[in-house]
Amino acid sequence: MRKFLIAAFAAVGFSALASAPAMASGGGETLLEKQAWTWQGVFGHYDKPQLRRGLQVYREVCASCHSLNLVRYRNLTEIGLTEEEVKAYAAQFEYQDGFDDAGEPKIRPGLPADPLKAPFSNEKAARAANGGALPPDLSLMAKARPNGPDYLYTLLTAYRDPPAGFHLMEGMNYNPAFPGNQIAMPQMIFDDSVTYADGASTERHAISRDVVAFLNWAAEPELEARKALGLKVMIFLGVFTALFYALKRQIWKRIEH
Repeated sequence: MRKFLIAAFAAVGFSALASAPAMASGGGETLLEKQAWTWQGVFGHYDKPQLRRGLQVYREVCASCHSLNLVRYRNLTEIGLTEEEVKAYAAQFEYQDGFDDAGEPKIRPGLPADPLKAPFSNEKAARAANGGALPPDLSLMAKARPNGPDYLYTLLTAYRDPPAGFHLMEGMNYNPAFPGNQIAMPQMIFDDSVTYADGASTERHAISRDVVAFLNWAAEPELEARKALGLKVMIFLGVFTALFYALKRQIWKRIEH
């Protein structure tokens, strides 16, 4: 009995820690900035215009270093692009498609079935261009950490000058949201870093929200379908429960009389 009580109290303690406000690792100086994302909750959904703005931020800001290898151009129809827009978008990039008879690489325009064009051809090229650091692929980055979207948003907006006495290594940038408070990636998002055709805010926090929303979609594109299916299942179970309850009442009513 004593062991059971100890285990129960331990479970409660761990649950409390898990439900406490998330603290960014690396000194714990910056609390994650909780955001009200549109996809949260039972009826959560993606804001398609926001996702398209996030795609623009990725292409104009993030794609110079980071890849999205698990996203293909044809997937962009899910955020509101038409098939013609997808074809035109993919055709802007060149892909190697085997070799010709002389052994030379055959180059063709991108197709909807291709993954989004990566900024570097291989890992060595990526490290050489970034001082030895390897920019991670962003396909699943929103799911790589607990509270991933909030962490990414906090990371993008937490850049600042290091405090007095803090030893910042050469080539690093101070960011209290990052483990160790030092990150190789410099601040990339500023006010008016992009210009939106729909007139949405281009303040750096708004831009950061847009690109984080897009990265969450990239990591979990089936979210809306999953929630819709879950809702249908719950309605189905509710109706069946009511039917079986009514049937039970009818059966026992006969027995009681």
